[in-house]
Amino acid sequence: MVHDDGYFDERIAATYDDDAEIFDPRVIDPVVHFLADRVGPGRALEFGIGTGRIALPLARQGVSVHGIEMSKAMAARLHAKPGGAKIGVTIGDFATTAVEGRFSAVYLIFNTINNLTTQAAQVACFRNAAAHLEPGGRFVIEVGVPALQRLPPRESLVAFRLSETRWGIDEYDVATQGLTSHHLKIVDGRAERFSVPFRYVWPAELDLMAQLAGMTLKERWGGWRCEPFTSTSTSHISVWETPME
Repeated sequence: MVHDDGYFDERIAATYDDDAEIFDPRVIDPVVHFLADRVGPGRALEFGIGTGRIALPLARQGVSVHGIEMSKAMAARLHAKPGGAKIGVTIGDFATTAVEGRFSAVYLIFNTINNLTTQAAQVACFRNAAAHLEPGGRFVIEVGVPALQRLPPRESLVAFRLSETRWGIDEYDVATQGLTSHHLKIVDGRAERFSVPFRYVWPAELDLMAQLAGMTLKERWGGWRCEPFTSTSTSHISVWETPME
């Protein structure tokens, strides 16, 4: 069921931080270093700030961070953490919500662009990012490359996570670029399921969205440590830039 908080209501927010893998410093530190370098002495705006997985350590590096977040439950978790009260959060849809001021960088990571389930909404997101950026500002996205090459013939399911207590399965609809991620985990001896719809998007399509928003591609990497992006990369970090006045 979808609530006012979207798919990330209190039930999901309450356990979101329990995923030790995505909160591992070996995962977070390269992200923070990459973003801090692109923000420089300016301000950063995070689309889909969530519980502050990246915003809090980035703020500890001296970066001024503001966030846009649809889920009040996720934002409340952020503000309850040490240092979280200092990070401003505007509740709303990051495809259309505006905040005051201009930023050196806007970032949208961890496949969150796919939470916008129509092409029109994704285009609006790029335009919203560009509207918040100062001249020469940067829009950073981290998103997976669609795993269509891993689909078995005439099948639509790809497993992305398998362990004794957790399973992750992506269900593709190649006719519509639809993608539903199914998350199953064992809690107190019983299985719990969480499914959320996405729209997958190709790197070249993102470049066209950036062009429509008046931005140009400046960087594309296969990982946060600036690994080369190749035909076998499973995800990419892309950086587009607004024109200098």
